[in-house]
Amino acid sequence: MEEPIRPPARERRRDAAATRLRLLEAGRDLFAERGYEAATVRDIAERAGANQALLFRYFGSKRGLLTEVVAQGGLERLRATPPGELFESSLRSLLTGSATGGDDRSLEVYLRSIGRGDEAAGTLRELGEEYRSALATLSGAEDGALRADLAMAWLLGIGLMRTVVAREPLAGADPEAVCRLVLGTLGHLWSAPADQRAE
Repeated sequence: MEEPIRPPARERRRDAAATRLRLLEAGRDLFAERGYEAATVRDIAERAGANQALLFRYFGSKRGLLTEVVAQGGLERLRATPPGELFESSLRSLLTGSATGGDDRSLEVYLRSIGRGDEAAGTLRELGEEYRSALATLSGAEDGALRADLAMAWLLGIGLMRTVVAREPLAGADPEAVCRLVLGTLGHLWSAPADQRAE
């Protein structure tokens, strides 16, 4: 009886790497479209053209997949972008990512998943805290954390209205027009004196 022909180990590793990447991309897209809870392991595997068992082999759990999606998108962007460019970079990604099928859909994942299920909360909270810490350095004021939270609230509100609610005219607005209006106003948040109360 003949031995079955097995592909070389290098080819098997390449296939495994390709399957893992497809699962990661499918998870990223479904988390961004539906949110963490509604994106099932079965649906993710089906979109990736893979077996559900492979998701658990490569990521350990659905939360493990979410953690890697966030790390590859939001946390990677955060660590590679100077704080002074972070808000604009994130805003541009949010405005153009879903329309162009961009790879970094981490803010969409965040918007659709935060507050929905304890399993996802820790990973998403970490992303939010790291963004706030980076943005808090921009004003140099004592209330830098508050200013960072206000900036994040604006960024996420824009994302919510544009990608989740699809509220016009924001949903269809030109990204450059939105950036011009938002970034022009944001500078005041970083530069305003900490206390403007009358004596």
